[in-house]
Amino acid sequence: MVIRCLWTLLLVACCFGSSARGAERPNVLWIYLEDVSGWFSCYGDTLIETPHIDELAASGAKFTRFYTPAGVCSATRSAIVTGMMQTSIGAHHHRSCRATFRGKAMGEYDRNDLPKHVVPLPIRFRQAGYWTFNEGGKDDYNFEFSLDEFYHFVPKKRGWGPAALVAGDCWKGRADGQPFFGQVQLGGGKLGRRAPAKIKRSAVQVPPYYPDVPEVREEIAHHYDCLLKTDAQVGQIIAALKRDGLYDNTWIFLFSDHGMKLHRHKQFLYEGGIQMPLIVVGPGVKAGSVRDDLVSGIDVSAASLAAAGIPVPKQMEGRNFLAPGYQPREFVVAARDRCDYTIEKIRAVVTPRFKYLRNYLTDRPYMQPTYKDGWDVSKRFRAMMAAGEMNATQKIFFSDQRAAEELYDLNADPHEIRNLAEDPKYAQDLARHRQMLAKWIEETGDQGQQPESDIGLQCTLKRWGDKCVNPEYDRIRELSRKQAAPKR
Repeated sequence: MVIRCLWTLLLVACCFGSSARGAERPNVLWIYLEDVSGWFSCYGDTLIETPHIDELAASGAKFTRFYTPAGVCSATRSAIVTGMMQTSIGAHHHRSCRATFRGKAMGEYDRNDLPKHVVPLPIRFRQAGYWTFNEGGKDDYNFEFSLDEFYHFVPKKRGWGPAALVAGDCWKGRADGQPFFGQVQLGGGKLGRRAPAKIKRSAVQVPPYYPDVPEVREEIAHHYDCLLKTDAQVGQIIAALKRDGLYDNTWIFLFSDHGMKLHRHKQFLYEGGIQMPLIVVGPGVKAGSVRDDLVSGIDVSAASLAAAGIPVPKQMEGRNFLAPGYQPREFVVAARDRCDYTIEKIRAVVTPRFKYLRNYLTDRPYMQPTYKDGWDVSKRFRAMMAAGEMNATQKIFFSDQRAAEELYDLNADPHEIRNLAEDPKYAQDLARHRQMLAKWIEETGDQGQQPESDIGLQCTLKRWGDKCVNPEYDRIRELSRKQAAPKR
């Protein structure tokens, strides 16, 4: 009987951490920024000041080498909420696994059921007795899930936060002393007109891989406008936590899903697409600390579970980067697959010094037809491309050619404009990164190495119609035609 009691106590300790009383279990809050590049003053930007985000950084740890698993929201969100790379769980194609899409029923669709050992974090927290909520309500996961199983509370009016959190609605329904796991979704780079124009368009710096034209300056300056609005919203969140006596016992993870919307950033695997801000505040986190080791988005899940005293599953690919004695990652990987109707396949390996990119579809340019084509800046880019007005640096992205492999020295070339893949001096570095990727693909079973299923492509055709111009759709259209033809 004594042994049985001791075993029971051990299980309780494992589930709930060092605290024996449930009331002392910490809350965990994800401040999830949408389409936000980390141009905050605490990260060294001098054009704007972001005092509320800076306050978080001063209160906890700032990470300078945080990489998201993908450059697009649904793939990244699917990875982070499970602690598994999207390529490991079949969630790599953007907005796949949708029974309906913008009100249109798909009929038979590319259903993706998670393996039994992959349990999304909201469910794990609920199983541990936590109250769960999703302020803003964005889920956007490329696998089967039930909103009711995930969250106790989702606002009736879905959209960007933090109104329900500021009102205290997110945690009103929980029991006395019950801790919460919450996600608050901020519109960030998608705020649009809700972010008033404050930054002079003439004041921004234009990276060398873009032409310095008014359309580009407008996009960059507008993103700064969005960051100012986002910072104010973060201030509202902090104030609400303090008002309700929750701040001191809440772990806060502030991070972005991917970079701002301009070409070469969002959806792609250059630094502007996947190297994002991450700030962690919580009990025991050293205030004002800065960490430069590599952290993956999937690691946020493992660290969040550990912060709550919930065991991190052995099969989870994410790592608890906040653990005492933690050994930093040797490298992180990011993946680009189909986004909307644009079929693409790229893999990136990031080490402390280098970035390696493997481009599988070299038969098509980076500037394939995409959802961005109707934008003024896209039209300007294409006009300049047609007129031969792009310089050599800009042609790295805005041309009809691309290399199968890219290797960049991130220390010497943060803009990633000098490809070292064909430089003999870096042959060993290239081979090392190539081998890292090959081994990772084999060990993780990267499902993106296989073509997308016929049903997946059929659903994409249903969603996007004539916008689906990649050659992979030709066979699917022919199959659909034959299936629709009357039988003789």
